[in-house]
Amino acid sequence: MKQIKNIVFDFGGVLLDWNPRYLYRTFFWDEKEMEYFLTNVCNDEWNAEQDKGRSFEEGVKLLQWQHPEYREAIALFADRWEDMLRCELPETVSLLRKLKNDGYGIYGLTNWSAETIGIAYRRYDFFKLFDGIVVSGEEKLIKPDKRIYQVLLDRYKLDSEESVFIDDNPANIEAAWELGFNVILFNNATQVKEYLSEIIN
Repeated sequence: MKQIKNIVFDFGGVLLDWNPRYLYRTFFWDEKEMEYFLTNVCNDEWNAEQDKGRSFEEGVKLLQWQHPEYREAIALFADRWEDMLRCELPETVSLLRKLKNDGYGIYGLTNWSAETIGIAYRRYDFFKLFDGIVVSGEEKLIKPDKRIYQVLLDRYKLDSEESVFIDDNPANIEAAWELGFNVILFNNATQVKEYLSEIIN
């Protein structure tokens, strides 16, 4: 096994607490209707198209045409997107800072809209610690498509076998593993620390 030199972080669910329910609980009176809306209207599949490069304007218009009864709620997804981004996850961010101080390369590989990633960059100063970041919406590629991992490796001249990839999505983890990354399916920061202590010491 090669020496670990780089740690690659996913963002949402790993470093940042993002959830559309933070916004929509202020809009829907009925929790069941909110869950129906987030499962069948503004769902993960629809949002992934913005992460893949589609504009929010196009995505909202399409969904409003398909679901005119939710026209106002759909518009909020773009207009009040920032209300879905609650906070950084302090334990993971603390670990990131320690790894940076210990001399590891710190990189990001995230499924995120090109239109909204700047909000996260402005709000959270830990992004200044990154040596490089690849954003799906900017590349028009989305995990677990292996081509976006290759963009990261090629752009920053990384060796996957010298890198640890941390993500909370099993499909994304599997793709990274198949490309030779050391991988951690994220559950919490303590679990990540324990695994890293086994492979980098």
